[in-house]
Amino acid sequence: MPQQKDIVKIAIQMPGALPQLIQLDQKKPLSAVIKEVCDGWNLPGPENYALQYADGVQTYITESNRLDIKNGYILRLTKAPGRCAEDLYKGIQSSDSGVRCDSLKELASVSTDVTFAQEFISRDGHLVLVKIVEESNESNVIMTHTLTAFMELMDHGIVSWENLSSVFIKKIAGFVNAKPADASIQQVSLDILESMVLSSHGLFLQVKQEVTMERLIAHLQVTNQQIQTKAMALLMALLQTAGDSDRQEIFAFMSKKNLRQYIYKNIIHSSGSVQDEMAHYLYVLQSITLNHLEKRMMVPLDCYNQEQRDVLHGLRQLAFECESESSLSHERRRSLCAKEFKKLGFSNNSNPGQDLVRTPPGLLALDTMYYFARRYPDAYSRFVLENSSREDKHECPFARSSIQLTLILCEILRIGETPSETGSDYHPIFFNQDRLLEELFCVCIQLLNKTWKEMRATQEDFDKVMQVVREQITRTLSSKPTSLELFKNKVNTLNYSEILKLRQTERLHQEETLAPPVLELKERLKPELLELIRQQRLHRLCHGTTFRKISSRRRQDKLWYCRLSPNHKMLHYGDLEDDVDNPPIETLQEKIPVADIKGLLTGKDCPHMKENKGKQNKEVLDLAFSITYDVEEYSLNFIAPSRTDFCLWTDGLNVLLGREMSSESMHSELEILLSMEIKLRLLDLENVPIPDSAPLVPKPPSNFNFCYDFSQTEQ
Repeated sequence: MPQQKDIVKIAIQMPGALPQLIQLDQKKPLSAVIKEVCDGWNLPGPENYALQYADGVQTYITESNRLDIKNGYILRLTKAPGRCAEDLYKGIQSSDSGVRCDSLKELASVSTDVTFAQEFISRDGHLVLVKIVEESNESNVIMTHTLTAFMELMDHGIVSWENLSSVFIKKIAGFVNAKPADASIQQVSLDILESMVLSSHGLFLQVKQEVTMERLIAHLQVTNQQIQTKAMALLMALLQTAGDSDRQEIFAFMSKKNLRQYIYKNIIHSSGSVQDEMAHYLYVLQSITLNHLEKRMMVPLDCYNQEQRDVLHGLRQLAFECESESSLSHERRRSLCAKEFKKLGFSNNSNPGQDLVRTPPGLLALDTMYYFARRYPDAYSRFVLENSSREDKHECPFARSSIQLTLILCEILRIGETPSETGSDYHPIFFNQDRLLEELFCVCIQLLNKTWKEMRATQEDFDKVMQVVREQITRTLSSKPTSLELFKNKVNTLNYSEILKLRQTERLHQEETLAPPVLELKERLKPELLELIRQQRLHRLCHGTTFRKISSRRRQDKLWYCRLSPNHKMLHYGDLEDDVDNPPIETLQEKIPVADIKGLLTGKDCPHMKENKGKQNKEVLDLAFSITYDVEEYSLNFIAPSRTDFCLWTDGLNVLLGREMSSESMHSELEILLSMEIKLRLLDLENVPIPDSAPLVPKPPSNFNFCYDFSQTEQ
């Protein structure tokens, strides 16, 4: 007798027949189960049949995934993947165009299943699709189905992209380059080219040669938002795969055509899910563009490099009117240089290159200082000479400040960090300003000097000043200024006194001074308000959330949805269909009983963070969480769309597991609710005189119905 846990009660459907209710023995071979089902309907040849999920993504049931079947699932009897592959293989080669069209349409649909894809590819079916594309004799409808089916088959990674012929690549590029073309064909063609580019550098070179930047720009100018998105995806893939020289070539072309400004002004107004994707691509474009500075940031100054030494001495010469140094003796010239480097604010005035050995910011700090000195010579001279004439303890050291400021800007702009798979936090100013880091530095180094004077700072206050400057920059950028001029105006109005006021307001909001009776009331109110937050978290989980699938190919069009059942006993999840924002719970075929959930993992403890051995972006780690169930090796892995969703889901899952909520959102919301509730409770006490001596205690009333029942809260 099989154990009870090996038996799953399910329903089997077949068109034109009454459903069968069976008890699936998970230890019995799948072929034997299919034979019993076929016998129940008197169907011959059980080897020609297979089981599929009836709802959601209709995946074939195999020996490897059959354990995913749970009680209450509905399956259907359908053609075996081998038989289906054989029929479609013949159908797509039919002489009847109608049969070919229907077969290719069905092929595009069923190719999402890896079991079918393996069968079809084993018959070299993908090569038939390649041949159809190379010959290009079919109608637009048939060609769209052909390309879609090909893309779905290749997406499983069974066949290498590098095996494709140059003729095929030229044909796909031709669809993209064609001016009067079918939009559906161009969308999937752009998708195919993106995958080619991401698969190898060799294919990158071929695609870059076939598809010109002018054509990509043309696709960014169309009204079809899907084509705009696919074109942006291809552009990002080209930038991510390109070597240094190719990337600089693309950057130069974009700068020449003001492409960054165009993308921001005309595409950011996209709507719906497209807007989220475009926001991500804008973020990636910003990251890739700024990350070319990483090499300079990680290279220390070489004191034996004549070019770098010339730049260093150029800083000194631009700051001071130098007398002819050639007429001075070696010792006199050395003494003069040391004195001037000290005025410039270098710690090691005899060998200033030592100040730039630390990485980061390395040579990037020298670049920003020299850019400021050459671009704004009057402001540079004024900064240096003004501080040279101050008392030693009050002078603002230009070099030391510049090195630290460059590092701060690199951290704020996340230079050197790998772009996050889900990131969308870009700076609009980037799309309207060339050489953003250098120009921001020029504004902020003058801001630093202004803040130094406002704080009446000395050398001992250096770190405090830098903290204030970091806060000024961060607060200003968080307001999303769209131009350097707006940034400059806002950051200069946010002076030191304003920072102190903001800090004081926030501190008062966070640290309220409460009297002992109010503290007692606060403690009594906490359980009730915590329960309110718990119910809100569970309600949010019942509503559900869209999550992105993170893949090595960095595609952004794979989504899935997860939600909690209304009775809080089951987590339902599944792939998200196109144009569906909030799928009904019935369409989510996968589910996990809450009772089977064993634990909640976050950050680097998650299995999908451990499996990815590449460089993990901190933002992704902060959004990652997993639930383990049944046994430890089984887990459901998430990357939250935002930190808010991360807090909501981890809190909700902790509630389901009977644990305490611990997110920063919970603490923030609890403090807000407590503050509001206490203020409401104390409204009646306003303007009530409090006597110096305590009044007599009256006799207890006959009942306490008018009082707040604290016992309910304490329970």
